[in-house]
Amino acid sequence: MIQNNNDLYSATGMIDYIPILTTILSIYFFIEIYKHYSSKKKKYLLWWMLGVVTFGLGTLSESLHALIGYNEFNLRFWYIIGALLGGFPLAQGTVYLLFSKKFANRTTIFFVSYIIIAAIFVIMTPISIPEDFDGRLTGKDFEWTWVRLFSPLINLYAFIFLVGGAIYSAYKYFKMKNLLYRVYGNSAIAIGGILPGIGGSFTRAGYVEVLFVTELVGLTLIYIGYKIIKYNSRFQVS
Repeated sequence: MIQNNNDLYSATGMIDYIPILTTILSIYFFIEIYKHYSSKKKKYLLWWMLGVVTFGLGTLSESLHALIGYNEFNLRFWYIIGALLGGFPLAQGTVYLLFSKKFANRTTIFFVSYIIIAAIFVIMTPISIPEDFDGRLTGKDFEWTWVRLFSPLINLYAFIFLVGGAIYSAYKYFKMKNLLYRVYGNSAIAIGGILPGIGGSFTRAGYVEVLFVTELVGLTLIYIGYKIIKYNSRFQVS
C-alpha cells in the first residue's frame, strides 16, 4: 500500500470526503427503491436498484481511498465499478422501461459480456506508479493503457439511454398538464445523469475531486426526480 502524503493533494481538504455523503445517500436510495421493486417486481426497477448499488459501491471505494489512502486493489475495484459499470445499470433500467423486451435483453447480453471481458483485463493489467505520483485514483496508472479504451462505449450507451430516455420522457409529457410532474422529474434525472459524466471527463484530465462533487449532486437530482414521479403517480387515476 502507498499512503497519500502529497501536500498538494491533501490541500483539497473536505472535498475528498464528499463520497462518504454520496455513499450514505446511495444506501438510503437503495432501501427506498428496493421496497418499490418488492411491491412491483418490474425489471426496470431491478436494474435501477442495481444502478444505485453500483453508484454506491463506486463512492464507497472513493471513501475508502480518502480514509486509508492509495491501494492497488481499491484502484482496480474503483475503475471497474465506476468507469466500466458506471451508469450502465441505470440506463438499462430505462431501456427495459421504454423499449421492447427483446432489444433490452439483447443489449443486456452484449454489454454484460463486454464489461466482464473489460474487467478481466483491468484486473490483469500491471500497475505502474509514476515518479510524480500524487495519490489520486486514476486509470493512468495502468501499464496496459489500452484497457481504458473499453469505457467510452459503455459511457456513451449509458448517456444515450439514461439521459436521452429521461429527456424523451420529459418531452412526451410536456403538453399533458396533468402529467407535468413527470416533466420535472425526468428533467431532474436527465441533469443528474449528465453530471457524473462531466465529472468523469475532469477525472481523465487529473481533477478527480470534480467527480466527487458531480456524483453527489447528480445522485441527489436523480433521487429527487425519482421521488417526484413516484409520489405524484400515487394520485393518478389509472
